[in-house]
This record gives sequence, C-alpha cells and structure tokens, in this order.
Amino acid sequence: MTLAKKLYLSIWRISSKLGPFAPLVAMLILGLIVLSCARLGLVLWKFDRVSATGKLAEIMLQGVRVDVIQLCLIALIPLLLAPILATQRFFKGWQTFTYVWVIFAIVLLVFLEASTPGFIAEYDVRPNRIFVEYLKYPHEVFGMLWKGFKTDIFAGLGFSLLAIWGASRFMRPWLSAKITWSNKKLWLIWPLIFLVTALGIRSTIGHRPANPALFAITADSMVNSLVLNSGYSVVYASYNLLKETKSSEIYGKMPRDEIFKLTGAQDTEIPTLTTLNPSQKREKPLNLVIILQESLGATFVQSLGGVPVTPNLEKLKEQGIWFEQLYATGTRSVRGIEAVTTGFQPTPADSTVKLSKSQKNFFTLASLLQKQGYTTEFIYGGESHFDNMRGFFTGNGFTHIVDQKDYKNPVFVASWGASDEDLLNKTHEQLLAHHKSGKPFFTLAFSSSNHAPFEFPDGRIELYEQPKATDNNAVKYADYAMGEFFKKAHQSDYWKDTVFLIVADHDIRVRGETLVPIEHFHIPGLILGADIKPSRFTGVASQMDLPVTLLSLMGIQAQHPMTGRDLSSLTPNTLGRAMMQYNDNFGWMEETETGKQVVVLRSGKAPAHGIYDAKTKHLSEVQPPTNAETLEKRALANVLLPDLLYNEQRYRLP
Repeated sequence: MTLAKKLYLSIWRISSKLGPFAPLVAMLILGLIVLSCARLGLVLWKFDRVSATGKLAEIMLQGVRVDVIQLCLIALIPLLLAPILATQRFFKGWQTFTYVWVIFAIVLLVFLEASTPGFIAEYDVRPNRIFVEYLKYPHEVFGMLWKGFKTDIFAGLGFSLLAIWGASRFMRPWLSAKITWSNKKLWLIWPLIFLVTALGIRSTIGHRPANPALFAITADSMVNSLVLNSGYSVVYASYNLLKETKSSEIYGKMPRDEIFKLTGAQDTEIPTLTTLNPSQKREKPLNLVIILQESLGATFVQSLGGVPVTPNLEKLKEQGIWFEQLYATGTRSVRGIEAVTTGFQPTPADSTVKLSKSQKNFFTLASLLQKQGYTTEFIYGGESHFDNMRGFFTGNGFTHIVDQKDYKNPVFVASWGASDEDLLNKTHEQLLAHHKSGKPFFTLAFSSSNHAPFEFPDGRIELYEQPKATDNNAVKYADYAMGEFFKKAHQSDYWKDTVFLIVADHDIRVRGETLVPIEHFHIPGLILGADIKPSRFTGVASQMDLPVTLLSLMGIQAQHPMTGRDLSSLTPNTLGRAMMQYNDNFGWMEETETGKQVVVLRSGKAPAHGIYDAKTKHLSEVQPPTNAETLEKRALANVLLPDLLYNEQRYRLP
C-alpha cells in the first residue's frame, strides 16, 4: 500500500468517528496538509529572506495556526446548518452539500496558493487587497496576465484541475457513508463542535482575536505574509475594505485637539486651510503640465543610484529644479495620483481616488485652477475608468478626459492601452490647441508603458538587456518617449508660459526586508519650463509637497487645504520630512542634523524606530531614542489627521 493511500485511509478513519461532521474534519486535515506544503514551497523559494530572520520554525508553526483559523472559517457555514441538515431526515442532502462544499473549498485554497508565487514576484507579498480590487477590471487585468504571466495562468489552471480531481476522489467515500448518529446525539455534540470551531477561529483566549498583526513576527513584511495563507490574507483584506475609513485607528487613538496641535491644523470648518503667497509674483499665472510616470522609481535613474536607463531625464534635470531626496507616499498609482494632484497625506485606507466620500467636493489642483479660469484635463493611454480615475477626476474639477478611445491610429497599443509615445503625442497636440485658445490650462498626463507585461514598439531604443519585455527596457522606452516630447515642447509657443513636472507615481515592485523599504519609495522629480532656473533641492521632500510648490512657481495666490511645503520658498538644503504607507505600516522619516530618524507605526504593535542612510539605502532598526515619544506622537497625529479630514469631508475649498 502506497504512503498516499495509507494517509488517505487514515484521514477517513479518524474523521469517521465524528459521524455527520466527518467531511469537515477530513477537510481540516487535508487543508492543513495542502496549505503547509504550499507554505513550505514558498519558504524554500525565499529561503534567503526567511533564514535571515532566524525564525523558520516559528514561521511554519504559526502558519499551521493561521491555517486552522482559515479552515474553521470555511467550516462555519456548514456547521451552522448542521443541526437541521445533518439530521436523519435530511442526511442525503447533507452528504451532497458537504461533498460539494469541501471540494469547492479545497480547490479555491489550491487556486489561491498557486496564484501566490506570481503575486509575490510582482508585489513582494501574498495576495491581498490588490488581488480583490483588480477583479473589478477584468479587461485590463486579464490582458496583462495573458501577455505577461502565461506561466502563472497555466500553473493556476493546472493545479486547480488537479485539485478538482484529487478532492473529488478524496471525498468519494463520504457519499456512501451510512447514518450512524441519532438526532439526539447530533444535537448534544454539536455545541461542543461549534465551540471548538469558534476557538479555532479566534485562535486565542486573549482580549482580541488573532489577526495578521499577531503573525508579524519579523521585520520583513514579505516573510510575515508567508506565515499567513493566501485565502486568509484575501479574506482579511476584503473585510478591511468594508471598514477602511476608520483604518488609521489601527495605530492608536489621540484626542482631537492634540491632533490639531501637533499638525498645526485648526478645528475650524476646513482645519488645514491656508493662503498661499507664491514665491513667484506674476501678472499672468503660468499653465501647468504634470507628466506622471508609471513606476519610474529612483532604481531606474543613474544619478540617484539606479541603472542607466533614463538618459533623457538625466539631460532634462540640468534645465530645472531637481529633487534629489524625493519620496513617494505609497506603492500604487492611485496613491501617487492622490499625492500629486490633491496633496493629501497617506493613510492605511485606500487612496481617496477610490473612496466614496471623496468623489465630489474634494480638493484637487484641478478644482482650484478651474475656479481661476483654467481648462483642466486628464490624458491617459488606457481606459480611464480603471482604479476609478475617471469618476474621481470628473467629480473634482477635471473638465476633459482623454483616454484610449480618443486615439486615432495609435502607433502601438499594449495591454494597458496606447503607448507612452501616443500619450505624449496626444498631450503635445492638446497643449498646442489649449495655447491657441488663449485660455490657461492644467493637463495631467499619466503614462502606462512601464507596467507588466512591459510592451512597447520595436525600433525605438537600443535595448538595455534581453529579453525585450523587462522593466529596464520599458523604462528606457518611456524615457525615449519623454525625450521626444520635450524636444517638441521646447520649440513650441506654450513652453514659455508653462511649468512642467515630471514625477513617478511610485517605484516598481516595492519590497524589502525592513518594515518600510524606504529605498524603494525614493523617486525622481523635476520641475522645468518657462523661466524656471536650474537648481538642486537636496533636503528630504515628499510627493505631497509638489502640488503646493507648483502653484507657488506658477504665481497662483489662493486658499487651499494642502499640508505640503512650498519647496520653492525654502533653501535647497532645508531639512524635511516624508511619510510613506507600506501595506499596514506607516513610516514617518524626519531629517535632522545628525541623520534621518524613522518611526514606523504598526497595527497592533508598538512603534519601531530606525535610522535611514540614504547613501547605503538602508534602514537600520535602533532602540527608541530619547525623543521617541515626540516622534511617535507626531507620526500618529499625521496619520490620524487625513483620516479625520476625509471622514468629516473637510478637505476642500471654501
């Protein structure tokens, strides 16, 4: 008799002693085997990261604990129905129902685990809220998956089919099982089974039930996610999506008046309202063009310590204000859009681009400039409904939307839409028309070529590496398209009247072994055009400082609720701060004369402290410094403030 058959018979021998509950017990045992094997495979794949934590055994053992939680959750619905369906009268129906339920559960768990390696390779974490959110965009996502992740698709389908076959055979003995329990015995034992299952879900007798924070046993977020299983990770993320507007409270609470005191806000109708006195006084304010570059982190910019694939950006930086220590607020495009167009501070909740209370009467650069007579426009190569961009923009000041359907005979169309070449050709065409009309304009152009599966036309660049479809090559193409655009812009009439910002939304594949991989939040930023004088800003700056700075350089005098700094009115080496949201961790980095102090707020855990070395690009954990309490309070106030402003709908114009 083979080992597999012996195991199979043993599982059913153990399960059969629990009569009508046998399929749920069998599911528990089989599920633990499947999920533990999947976790072991991931641990072996990422063994260098796992071994560096020194917690291999704890990862595997705590993983079993998470798996028990997940499998007990799956068993909960059948268990609640058991007092009725598992009786002698309905026993055949109970057999069929649990047979189908267990097969479906096992196949779903296998599918999610099979999807995990591809997701980790892209996002450095198990499937989470992104996995759920992307289900809303099947056209874009399936196109991307088919062109860039065929291996993952076939692996997922293959393992799922294998799971259907295996689970069906595994559950076959249950369909021929005989009634062995009386109804009285069922009803007497059911409360005990239910209590054990409830304890399995809670997984602790402490004040709070187990949650992902309990299993954050290392400083490496990816390794922490290995402790979980992908089903649990997705379910918990989906649950959090339902209550995300209160999410900043995962770090702790603070009295309202203290939040305002520590952030400089006032408890008024619009707490952060301020009047901008621009650094540049102009009779006629300038136009504004923002080119938001998909995933163009500092890792792709040689002068910022990256690979040499942005030669055009390196040339352009000599013509404007170049930010050497600029940091993104998050890891997704909507977070970058939020920071650059609204100046809103990051929270653990989703970006305000997607939240319900910010779909109208929420401050954006467009809403301010529209009131000042500007034409406001968003240009994108793909479908603008993605990530709710169209809904957010049209509700908050953008009067024109240009997306994929508006491109006539595009040069190249990829999974995510028209290429960067087409995007910037269209942008140039629109800017010429706006300038000719004589009306001031604000245009936001959002690129997409540097996105998996990294598709772009042939013959434009000398490839940096082989094969063609890599991020380095895609960035080099994006840089080529940007260089061609600025050649035309320099020679156009609109140049002398327009301020341009080139900035990334975030870096690509943000990951690392630290609580917040700060080196991957480092992004390039360049302001040029009109009469902008070349300079270097060397102090720490945040993405959310840019919209205030742009308005100041344009010569706009106006009230606004943004909390960012006007970098154009500061000396280039002014010490600064940056805030970064990384999954459930909130990083606050404060520049001092002696270094960059970092405090990381964590869900359900005490804040962690570190020192960031920008030269080595490394965050070293340290013991709490003497000013730890001050730093922690300042960080907490700055993550609670935007939560308060959003929920009370007070981030707007008067």
